[in-house]
Amino acid sequence: MEKRINIASGSVWEDRVGYSRAVRVGKQVEVSGTTSVEGDTLIGKNDLYEQTMFILQKIERSLHQAGASIKDVVRTRMYVTDISQWEEAGKAHAEFFRDIKPATSMVEVSKLIHPDLLIEIEATAIISNNHI
Repeated sequence: MEKRINIASGSVWEDRVGYSRAVRVGKQVEVSGTTSVEGDTLIGKNDLYEQTMFILQKIERSLHQAGASIKDVVRTRMYVTDISQWEEAGKAHAEFFRDIKPATSMVEVSKLIHPDLLIEIEATAIISNNHI
């Protein structure tokens, strides 16, 4: 069986809820749903593009901690609270993934854990030495 590595961000919620920021098993890395909150601070209030960019940067840091790269991402899942603003999230996503082109989903949800959060993103990566 492959060794499991839990990646923590230091958030109090990880122990309180019982999850890891990311989990690596073998060459696969799963990044938990990520929002634009840093400590107690919401980044990008009322700005879907800014929230998305911040989240993708957080995901990239988590991947690096797990020994992966943004180029290893094979799947993203985006949960937005207003699908009519999809282009803002899509623009930020393309800035990270234009050449990588992972499989992705973007779905509208009724709400996230805080009313000012506009998007939450999950990612799956498979570590490869053959980057684009």
